[in-house]
Amino acid sequence: MLEDMNEKCAVVGIYGNKEASKLAYFSLHALQHRGQEAAGISSSNGVKLQTIKKRGLVMRVFDEKKLETLRGSSAIGHTRYSTAGDDSILDAQPVFARYDLGEMAIVHNGNLTNAEEIRNRLIDKGAIFQTFMDTENLIHLIAKSEKRKLLDRIIDAVGKIEGAFSLVFLSRTKMFAMRDRHGFRPLSLGKLPGGGYIVASETCAFDLVGAEFIRDVKPGELLIFDEDKEPESIQVFEPTPKHCIFEYVYFSRPDSKVFGQSVYQTRKDMGRELAHIKPVEADMVIPVPDGGVPAAIGYAQESGIPYEMGIMRNHYIGRTFIEPTQEMRDLKVKMKLSPMTDIIKGKRVIVVDDSIVRGTTSKRIVRMLKEAGASEVHMRVSSPPTTDPCFYGVDTPNKDKLIAANMSQDDICKFIEADSLAYLDEASLLRSVKTDTDNYCTACFTGKYIV
Repeated sequence: MLEDMNEKCAVVGIYGNKEASKLAYFSLHALQHRGQEAAGISSSNGVKLQTIKKRGLVMRVFDEKKLETLRGSSAIGHTRYSTAGDDSILDAQPVFARYDLGEMAIVHNGNLTNAEEIRNRLIDKGAIFQTFMDTENLIHLIAKSEKRKLLDRIIDAVGKIEGAFSLVFLSRTKMFAMRDRHGFRPLSLGKLPGGGYIVASETCAFDLVGAEFIRDVKPGELLIFDEDKEPESIQVFEPTPKHCIFEYVYFSRPDSKVFGQSVYQTRKDMGRELAHIKPVEADMVIPVPDGGVPAAIGYAQESGIPYEMGIMRNHYIGRTFIEPTQEMRDLKVKMKLSPMTDIIKGKRVIVVDDSIVRGTTSKRIVRMLKEAGASEVHMRVSSPPTTDPCFYGVDTPNKDKLIAANMSQDDICKFIEADSLAYLDEASLLRSVKTDTDNYCTACFTGKYIV
């Protein structure tokens, strides 16, 4: 899929460790795949909060000198890919504010579906907004709450919002972490080896900093981190799980466990299911790197057809803005993906990708493989057709840009110039997950929205 769809962001929180900001920095490195537009960290030394945020990758935003200024034993961090809001530095996170109880910073993964309604209501009451982010609504809701304690104000504020949210709040002395009642976006809790706790969007962050996974934060649960105490749990909402199935399909790193399962193994099982229901005679199975790799391995193992790395990806190519012509757009794909001509030439190839969104990248890949000498190219997709946009924290194109919403499967096959095309169906996808299938949101495949 490459750049057709993007996660909004990743969040991390560190509490009770003297190296809090550095641990947040390394955790954000592990979570960089969830957002590359901006990064930020807020830390607290118990007296005041310090915040650094900037556009760019984590390693460009922070250096040793900057991290030294982020003192204290608690910190929260964020990497961003915009879905709601602008792309200016004002819309980077953490969102920081001073209010009547002191100082506070917030990081958010998800999308509030009633954000505009809340924003307009707050503006009518005199609120002044600095950004276009839905997350800023929470700052105003907390500041305007009539409750006396921050904990009660947070509970009051989240009771007014709808949609998807994994949130981490930082005050001068406490940290709070919470998921929406459906648990759309992942959030896990771990114990740090040098003392203290970590919460993060994915467990790959735990592996990097040596943290021990404890459990997922439950849907509707609020965790309170206070000095010299075990995290306190409050079940704010009755849990009605509807986890985002696309975390398994594409977003999460393969070495993470999300929603209680290995992402890598789940993707392999998707490939196995795909080989079982959509077989085709061929000489080799190749993935579209990197997203299609686990599913292609599963497809090859189930079908008995040899697995080959028929396409190599150049990981050092950033964005290019020189694309005024079709030839330049095709060249951009070739800069990122290169066919292994000696392996492919004269062979019938099954190419496995995790999804097709607009279809233009798939078309260029099929054409590239045929130009490299493949005698046949059969496209296999380890998820159902993406027919509807997401409103829960994913940067999905509008419905008129989603190829599966506007073309039949046969027409898509002709458009991408493949010899055959087949998708994994919804039932087979849910079989791959191997847990209660009612616990997942599949709105991007079905148009059946939860909120």
